[in-house]
Amino acid sequence: MKLNIANPATGQQKVFNVEDERKYRVFYDKRMSQEVPGDTIGDEFKGYIFRITGGNDKQGFPMKQGVLVPHRVRLLLSKGHSCYRPRRDGERRRKSVRGCIVGPDLSVLALKIVKKGDGDIPGLTDSVIPKQWGPKRATKIRKLFNLTKEDDVRKYVIRKTVIPKNPEKKPKTKAPKIQRLVTPLRLQRKRRAAALQRRKRTARKEQKAEYDAMISKLVAEKKAAAAAAKSADKKPAAKSS
Repeated sequence: MKLNIANPATGQQKVFNVEDERKYRVFYDKRMSQEVPGDTIGDEFKGYIFRITGGNDKQGFPMKQGVLVPHRVRLLLSKGHSCYRPRRDGERRRKSVRGCIVGPDLSVLALKIVKKGDGDIPGLTDSVIPKQWGPKRATKIRKLFNLTKEDDVRKYVIRKTVIPKNPEKKPKTKAPKIQRLVTPLRLQRKRRAAALQRRKRTARKEQKAEYDAMISKLVAEKKAAAAAAKSADKKPAAKSS
């Protein structure tokens, strides 16, 4: 079985091919997200604690969280489910997925280091790989650099250097688009939208006042016409000579 071990602290990842079943038998009947000590895998993993994050069986079907079986099943999946990407709106499809309980039919098991052990593992804990991108949300950039609201967040964006394939060209830098950034233009648009809402409310009130005045005038005219007709009916008829 292959063990794909990732170390979030350093950003490194390495695959270990373990042939002896007695070494990885400790993972059997364990579910995804469970923590397992790695002492039985080898001496280099002494003191390490791993968390099971996934895996694939020998036919390549991925493990799915929440499917409490140690074998493969067919599920009707839709948008929002793991192990499935819909191609059309509202599409559902029955797909084969592997249960979340570890068994001997797995070919690759994905693990994550939760606790580091006694010694370093070459290619996994010996060096730190810097992150390619920094935070892109404005509040998270302020939190990272301990900025105030008066500071310009755009000056503190972490840029990534892109080296072109052609050695004659100069390297370029790329920066992510800052999300939730409050700029003077954004405040101007917000004020304009609020002014439009106020104008609409004022116009609605004026229209309602005009409508109420028109209705009251019509009702008054109708009452006056009804009263005139009633008084005309009560007058006695003129005597003929």
